[in-house]
Amino acid sequence: MGGFIVAVDLGGTQIRTALCREDGTIIKRISDLTRAAEGLDAVLDRLIGSVYAVLPDRVEDVEAIGVAAPGPLDPRTGVVISAGNLPGWTNVPLKNILEREFGVPAYAGNDANVAALAEQRFGAGQGIHDLVYITVSTGIGGGIIVDDRMVLGSRGLAAEVGHQIVFPDGPRCTCGGKGCLEAISSGPAIAAYAVERISAGEPSVLTAMVDGDLNRITARLVNEAAQAGDALAQQAFHRAGFYLGLGIISLMHILNPAIFILGGSVALHSGNLLWEPMHKVIRERAMSPLYWEHTPIVPAALGDDVGLLGALALVLAERGTV
Repeated sequence: MGGFIVAVDLGGTQIRTALCREDGTIIKRISDLTRAAEGLDAVLDRLIGSVYAVLPDRVEDVEAIGVAAPGPLDPRTGVVISAGNLPGWTNVPLKNILEREFGVPAYAGNDANVAALAEQRFGAGQGIHDLVYITVSTGIGGGIIVDDRMVLGSRGLAAEVGHQIVFPDGPRCTCGGKGCLEAISSGPAIAAYAVERISAGEPSVLTAMVDGDLNRITARLVNEAAQAGDALAQQAFHRAGFYLGLGIISLMHILNPAIFILGGSVALHSGNLLWEPMHKVIRERAMSPLYWEHTPIVPAALGDDVGLLGALALVLAERGTV
């Protein structure tokens, strides 16, 4: 493989597309609003158009296309089973659609899964063979790599770390279950907890920050209030960090990875508010110090490019490029 790879990061808000080299160099990139509410066909047209927009002068130099997409997704067939933030995306054969359109191999993977590949190949996990990647943002997702291989499961649905049940009688999750990690430690969950406490009569500067309109409270505002010393906001993050730590303990006990990599806006921008209670509960409740003493938990390194580089890394992994 000496040519180019087109990488696509398909999200609910934006479609990012880039022409890449194998070493992670991005030659050309564009982004466009997904405008998901316009429906499946419109988004597919926009995605295909974005690929055409980054093609090199010699189209035959493109070796493959990789897509990081919302899941659940079957990576073996490249079918998007469903995507909560993309209305109408049910059993969409994305791989086949792209291969028919462009005449080159195409690969599709769950965005959080392939982010793990990206961090291993280009980011914080370079040189490490066993790792767990967790993204904490609007939702909580993950990717697991064991012996340099992405753990997919029998149907390609593995590594849904955000749907570990950490609090059986906890809040309802967007998946329909109760007490999922995502329902407690994601950005919207942090905001919802703050709103619940304020609605019950507890004081917080957040009320003034939103002029009394509690519907405007977001995790970003809770973070700002917590950094300024607001006790309720700090408790919202401490609670999220505590339960995130419990989820990580389970992954430690089951997988014993060499490193955990945390990405996503909540994990990367909350600092010690989230990380200190997370580390504390891990030290207190892991079965043995052997699980955490030599297992660092580090911030992700690739920022907003993790989706594009994940799509690239997926192609390289599927084609056996070391």
